[in-house]
Amino acid sequence: MNKKRENFILKMYSITLTAILIFIISTSFKTKSETKIFDEITVERINIVEPNGDLKMVLSNQSKQHSGMFDGKVLFGERQRPAGIIFFNEEQDEVGGLLYQGNKKEGSSWILSVDQYKTDQIMQMRYLKNNNGQSRYGIQFWDKDENYTMPVIAKKIDSLKNLGLSMQKAVEKLKTSKKGNPITAERMFIGKTSDKNAGIFIQDQLGIDRLKIYVDKNNTPKIEVLDKNGTLVKSLISE
Repeated sequence: MNKKRENFILKMYSITLTAILIFIISTSFKTKSETKIFDEITVERINIVEPNGDLKMVLSNQSKQHSGMFDGKVLFGERQRPAGIIFFNEEQDEVGGLLYQGNKKEGSSWILSVDQYKTDQIMQMRYLKNNNGQSRYGIQFWDKDENYTMPVIAKKIDSLKNLGLSMQKAVEKLKTSKKGNPITAERMFIGKTSDKNAGIFIQDQLGIDRLKIYVDKNNTPKIEVLDKNGTLVKSLISE
């Protein structure tokens, strides 16, 4: 091969390679800035992230649902959760979500949850129905001890489980570990209970029922005042 032909081939190779690189780069930039429109999309999970990669929202089926995290770390292991949406803040803490499920064997539920900063839910709009047909739905409120953040709770539960306690027993023991006072307490429920009472049910800081204003299943309006032990002390019933 003579020198002129060799130089010609090298030049053509260089021009072709340059053209390919320009095409790839320009196509990449165009893809990033272009907004795609779909008539329909079928997926098992969608992650919404910030430009730096921080997770902000997960929309997922049950099999791929996020386990939940605080400070960017997964707590309580790879727990299975229902399908729905999970939200995360700038510190990569779970801050609430929408979860739902339903079947004849286990019953059904629909829960929209709002979490307090660094702890668990303080407000829920929810519908619950067990496999016996009993249902409860409305808005539930809690008080949470801010010193018991989710990482602290996870560490204490792990310690109790290492002593041989089940997850359920560990949670029950932890709830009253603060000198007999609960680290979480129900404060108010507005809605319909499983015994078909519809009204407002208010608890004290220990989670004990203190005031009930409701209409019972027989359409009788009632107001009940209870003492610190949850015992009825005053009652007003419509004639």
